[in-house]
Amino acid sequence: MMKSLSTSFLAAAVLSLSAAGLSAQELKIGYVNSERVLREAAPARAAQAKLEAEFKKRETELADQGSRLRGAMEKLEKEGPTLPEAERTRRQRDLADQDRDFQRKRRELLEDLNQRKSEELAAVVERANRVIKQIFEQEKYDLILQEVVFAGPRVDITKKVIDALNAAK
Repeated sequence: MMKSLSTSFLAAAVLSLSAAGLSAQELKIGYVNSERVLREAAPARAAQAKLEAEFKKRETELADQGSRLRGAMEKLEKEGPTLPEAERTRRQRDLADQDRDFQRKRRELLEDLNQRKSEELAAVVERANRVIKQIFEQEKYDLILQEVVFAGPRVDITKKVIDALNAAK
């Protein structure tokens, strides 16, 4: 619904510009595929590598803790029938505490990772927007869009934006 409204608005704007004496040939429009920029540009890939390095140790520790917990649960399942009731209950409680700790650490890791992803993504988007504005001004575009339903290769300037971001490093 929102995309169709913005598309309708864009169509109305182009029609009003045409009515004002500008032909469609004189109107210079560009399109940038933001998703592709965030996937292919060197700063975006560098941000992803930075996040992977930053969180690798915590992810490894959490995976190890999960493996130990699963092993302890399997051991209790095997030994459970032969254990005295009090010992089995104590071990079950201990495993439940360990599982809660594991789940809490996993949630914290995901929250921290999502926050850092947002921060890194915002920095890349800011750089990309500066590059897009620079291209807009230097090449005298009338309009550059980032969200469109369809765009032909003639107006797609995504590669130009990616190349500029890669060159800037």
